[in-house]
Amino acid sequence: MTTNKLRIQGAAVALATFLAPSLHASEADIKIPDLTQVRFDGLGGLSGLTLMYLGILVCFVGAVFGLLQYKQTKALPVHSSMGNVSNTIWETCKTYLFTQGKFLAILWVLIAACIFYYFKVLEGNSLSHVVVVLLASVLGILGSYGVAWFGIRINTVSNSRTAFSALKGNPFATLGIPLRSGMSVGLLLVCVELFFMICILIFLPRSLVGPCFIGFAIGESLGASVLRICGGIFTKIADIGSDLMKIVFKLPEDDPKNPGVIADCTGDNAGDSVGPTADGFETYGVTGVALISFLALALAKSPDLCAVLIIWLFTMRALMIVTSLGSYFINQAISQAIYGSKKDFDFEAPLTHLVWITSAVSIAITFLASYFLLAHQTLILPDLWWVLSVIISCGTIAGAVIPEFTKVFVSTNSRHVKEVTNCSKHGGASLNILSGLVAGNFSAFWMGLVIMLLMAASYYFSQNPALLALMPAKFLFAAPIFGFGLVAFGFLGMGPVTIAVDSYGPVTDNAQSVYELSQIEGRPGIAAEIEKEFGFKPDFENAKYQLEKGDGAGNTFKATAKPVLIGTAVVGATTMVFGIIMLLQGLYDAQVASGLAGPFKEVVSALSIVQPEIILGLIMGGSVIYWFTGASCQAVVTGAYRAVVYIKENMNLDATTASEKDSKEVVRICTVYAQKGMWNIFIVVFCFALALPFFNPYFFIGYLIGIAFFGLFQAIFMANAGGAWDNAKKIVEVELRQKGTELHAATVVGDTVGDPFKDTSSVAMNPVIKFTTLFGLLAVEIAVTMTNQGLKTGIGVFFFAVALVFVYRSFYAMRIPEEKDAKA
Repeated sequence: MTTNKLRIQGAAVALATFLAPSLHASEADIKIPDLTQVRFDGLGGLSGLTLMYLGILVCFVGAVFGLLQYKQTKALPVHSSMGNVSNTIWETCKTYLFTQGKFLAILWVLIAACIFYYFKVLEGNSLSHVVVVLLASVLGILGSYGVAWFGIRINTVSNSRTAFSALKGNPFATLGIPLRSGMSVGLLLVCVELFFMICILIFLPRSLVGPCFIGFAIGESLGASVLRICGGIFTKIADIGSDLMKIVFKLPEDDPKNPGVIADCTGDNAGDSVGPTADGFETYGVTGVALISFLALALAKSPDLCAVLIIWLFTMRALMIVTSLGSYFINQAISQAIYGSKKDFDFEAPLTHLVWITSAVSIAITFLASYFLLAHQTLILPDLWWVLSVIISCGTIAGAVIPEFTKVFVSTNSRHVKEVTNCSKHGGASLNILSGLVAGNFSAFWMGLVIMLLMAASYYFSQNPALLALMPAKFLFAAPIFGFGLVAFGFLGMGPVTIAVDSYGPVTDNAQSVYELSQIEGRPGIAAEIEKEFGFKPDFENAKYQLEKGDGAGNTFKATAKPVLIGTAVVGATTMVFGIIMLLQGLYDAQVASGLAGPFKEVVSALSIVQPEIILGLIMGGSVIYWFTGASCQAVVTGAYRAVVYIKENMNLDATTASEKDSKEVVRICTVYAQKGMWNIFIVVFCFALALPFFNPYFFIGYLIGIAFFGLFQAIFMANAGGAWDNAKKIVEVELRQKGTELHAATVVGDTVGDPFKDTSSVAMNPVIKFTTLFGLLAVEIAVTMTNQGLKTGIGVFFFAVALVFVYRSFYAMRIPEEKDAKA
């Protein structure tokens, strides 16, 4: 009886695939319509291809701006003592990047095997077809890796120039250097990503565009995951190892005799520059692929309409580059007029103004461009242009509102952060930590409320008849999904500026370290030398104060970018899951048409919250998020322990500077444990994404939703708790000027707790969510194509068991050893 049932199910699946190939579709099979015939009446009949070529031109202009900013930054004056330190940091960063590149190549082999199996074995495509898809995945990895390389290079040039500029006593000029370098990173990142996607769209054969988009997205997601997670583990091992020495040996900030300082400076770039840059590149790309895939799948029967909306999407993305660049120059002029002559001001103010100006300009351009592109098209209802503009604007305004809510919990001006400081005065590290946990929990509530309200607004407007008219009758439920995807798209409407204010942080952090490591104040006759060679009299005391203030602002704005990026992961994940929904619905329809019983269900009812598969999937997704939090923190804890033991055993308090050998050894420890931690994490994430669809595809959808929403709140809580602890320490250092006191020691302990919270676990959830969803698309297709239930169960059990082995290893193979075995 069981055998007959399996045969019937297998026949149903085979018949489904034969009878309804157009319905057996997911994002891996998307078919892009012909774009050559698209004309926009509102632009005088301008062709869609012409707009795409103009988009390439915009990418070129933006990239040139980024490169020019790098050259101009490099040409800024800097004392050789600071320049040498900056170069040492860069050389160490370069070694780290080469190591990560080799690691990425190893992990790519696992992904490539799955891509090959799906497109060659299951789909039966030609070898040349599969090779092109594999090359697209390599292009995605190289894109993430390349922009990360550029980001770390310009930041290590900017750090010494910022430190030297502080000696001039012009705070606004000093603030402008890291912001300029951040803007160049943000623009180059978006321009490179958009250039690759436009080239895939218009230069490849249409049969290859969809698969190459998926390959490209998986590649950049893999690159972002590795660089974000490894960078996050590396930087916090180094940071904790370096910070704890301030308590153990009563050392000042960034003391040159501390062997952990160079590793800390490298980590600032590995975690806070490489990670966010690769993450931003991946976020921008994956969100675009999700929306294009949605349009191609949902509007498969209306190719002309689909083509218009795809061109509209790409045009909007190109205009975002223009609006960000224009807003930067507007803000520069306004800030120069307000702060240019001031000797002291709130460093957060110009950054805040930039974010709000960009948001306002982006919203205005969204409505204007949508009007000319869509309002006059005969294929769509006249109201669609403003409906889509409103929905995108929900995301764009979120890009400004979310940072404001973040600052409520992490800014040095925040009452929550001041509460953390006050608790530390009498309650020491204990109440410091508890107060930070309170700030993180409250922030998750308010941030969740903001995101919920913006998504609710997009849902309301997605029910407008003009947008519902786009959807096939059986997929009217998908209109809000499209709306949520557009909200994520709007989040990224000011992407270059979001990355710019985020990249501001690691430069200001490094600038402080460069200043101390250069030991410039102790050089004989240095004041006269600077005055003679550079034409100004240095102000050493004020320079340190301004650099510390800049670091506080950097801490705040590093924190503001994190919820924006994680928000896109969650909001956009619902759009990416649509490909799986379309696949399963198509198989169900064909199963019904065949008249045979089978394993597939009507998707909307199968995804009901009352279905046990969905509830079980939600629980499984939540459990993986908490395991991931533990595994990433465990890697930091063990690595930091090794680093601390080594530094304590090799610290030479009589030396002026740490030996090069000791500094390199600390960097090696950080790298080793970053890769050990990443290896465990990647195998578990990879194997769960591969195993769970073989048990039940509906269960897997619940799993994806669980990862997204548990991950959202865990990430916001951890990021903002960590930010509160970090800036509480900064208040003690800058406003209270109590370095070296018991109060300072308490806030340093709190900061070391917050380090893996804000810069390891929380920030890595974004690429993990996106990689799981993207790779899960292929895994589901592989699973549902197989008809042998026993084989499917066996594969699922095997990969699930492998995942559990590495879950076990992520703790038991990474534990701190007993004292008798504790050797660095």
